[in-house]
Amino acid sequence: MAELPKLEKKLEKMTVKELREIALQIPEIQGVHGMNKEELISALKKVYGIEEEPRKVGGSMRELKAKIAKFKELAAKAKEAGDLEKYERYRKLASRFKKRTRKLAKKAAA
Repeated sequence: MAELPKLEKKLEKMTVKELREIALQIPEIQGVHGMNKEELISALKKVYGIEEEPRKVGGSMRELKAKIAKFKELAAKAKEAGDLEKYERYRKLASRFKKRTRKLAKKAAA
């Protein structure tokens, strides 16, 4: 097995471009250009043998954004149908998930 490139700083502090450059040098990692930052970090940690700590904020960014889109769509349908009670409920759920994405992003930056 080839020698792994040395890590200059924490993976979480690196940009996606930097992570891709490192991942491209490691033949065990496939599909580097299709990965987002979280996936790149996870793949690199696996190769380097770094243990990942479990997430405390629920879900990944992709999952949360998918939920936001779903609730926004449901809110729009409810508003169209004239059901203001359901509209408000879906709108508030979308807002709650949006706050979680901000919390997750803030935690990832720390």
